[in-house]
Amino acid sequence: MPELPHPELAGADVAELRRRLDRGELTARRLAEVHLERIAAMNTRGPALRAVMEVNPDALEIADALDRTPGPHGRLHGIPVIVKDNIDTGDRMLTTAGSLAMTGAPAPADAPLVARLREAGAVLLAKANLSEWANFRSSRSASGWSGRGRQCKNPHVLDRTPCGSSSGSAVAVAAGLAPLAVGTETDGSITCPSSVNGVVGIKPTVGLISQRGIIPISASQDSAGPHGRSVADAALLLGALVDAAEDFTRHCDPLGLAGARIGVLRKPYAGYSEHTDRLYEAALAAMRTAGAELIDPVAIATTEDMRTSGVELVVMEHEFKAGLDAYLARRPGLEVRSLAELVEWNRVHADQELPYFAQERLESALATEGLDAEAYLAAAGRARELARGKGIDATMDEHRLDALVAPSTAPAWVIDGINGDRVLGSSSQPSAMAGYPIISLPMGVAFDALPVGLSIFGRAHSEPVLIRIAAGLEAVLPARRAPRYLERLELP
Repeated sequence: MPELPHPELAGADVAELRRRLDRGELTARRLAEVHLERIAAMNTRGPALRAVMEVNPDALEIADALDRTPGPHGRLHGIPVIVKDNIDTGDRMLTTAGSLAMTGAPAPADAPLVARLREAGAVLLAKANLSEWANFRSSRSASGWSGRGRQCKNPHVLDRTPCGSSSGSAVAVAAGLAPLAVGTETDGSITCPSSVNGVVGIKPTVGLISQRGIIPISASQDSAGPHGRSVADAALLLGALVDAAEDFTRHCDPLGLAGARIGVLRKPYAGYSEHTDRLYEAALAAMRTAGAELIDPVAIATTEDMRTSGVELVVMEHEFKAGLDAYLARRPGLEVRSLAELVEWNRVHADQELPYFAQERLESALATEGLDAEAYLAAAGRARELARGKGIDATMDEHRLDALVAPSTAPAWVIDGINGDRVLGSSSQPSAMAGYPIISLPMGVAFDALPVGLSIFGRAHSEPVLIRIAAGLEAVLPARRAPRYLERLELP
């Protein structure tokens, strides 16, 4: 593979980029140009990552305006940021959730989180590819595939999954297409791609970041969140996205593990991959050495009910139909104005949209009967009970914990567009169903090539505690690895 452009900036953290901007060693325009050159060399050429859906035609104009702006500057002044293509931008870029049905016209206005990025001085560089409809179209999908963007790839090993649904957001940060990116998560859509691409991802407490202007799945579980190459970078972006701006970087303490009381989750949140487990044990040992008190093991008593009751899917299907119909009613210029019209559009355009997997989840959501239906109300109440009062909160109360930890997922599996994802296990469901925060950060590499992440989660609005613990682990276990763009994994 030919040498990729500007490797000296591709791994730089935001603090270093800001220092160079402040000293005049870089301009916002030049920084934007560097990342646009990397996108041009890597997105459809070279490793053909397909992480970016489209670049912002106004990016350099935005950067020029920032270069002319006298101080004081916002916290992201001049920093390129990529946002997932299910987040409205009131500009010339489209917002499509990866669907060709949504390409008729741009969104009429910025989502509130995008407006906050602009206020913070970010250069809105591009839209990121994703698992189409945030992976809520089929149970047999291949993560990172969309009708509009096609198959996104993992930059570490190119035939391996980038996971999803925030595939392009995590890949873009890992591959140096932008220092920061915004993803969204309903259940695992930030943490899984962060894990397999070797970056940091934060899904905050639901409601901390406005949901307006984000193509929805579940109002009770959806949240946007940051991807960064370090805990500090992700915390910085999180502070710019929240409704009431906050400096989360002040919680990035390299001694943050000292005295922390952490619950260690085992099966079924671990134990599904010996390669993941080996890295998990090393991470736990590093925590103990750094002064954390590990309660090992602890169990969430409601785990089996959460996994087998089906209430999470019932909630998501009902909320998806209600939320998407409301969202599409506010989007002029599109061919589809409801979930029913979308399902029919896909049937008519099946050769483009349904070549590998179907849309049975859209069809199942279409059959739901509204948010006042008894089935929805019962499932929503049960989901909250299982995940919150009898779940995370009960476990943390019983053991007097600051946080819970578990592996994020297994090493990345081979992309299979025909049969879909092969997910061995994950730990995102409890926090997802509860609407509570979760962080994934790198904890090591399997087979010298495949990153694996550790997830840290806890109570509602415990982001400061989770960030402190994550920063403490990052300080003693610097596990991030730059991608090598291997064509495939050569096994002995």
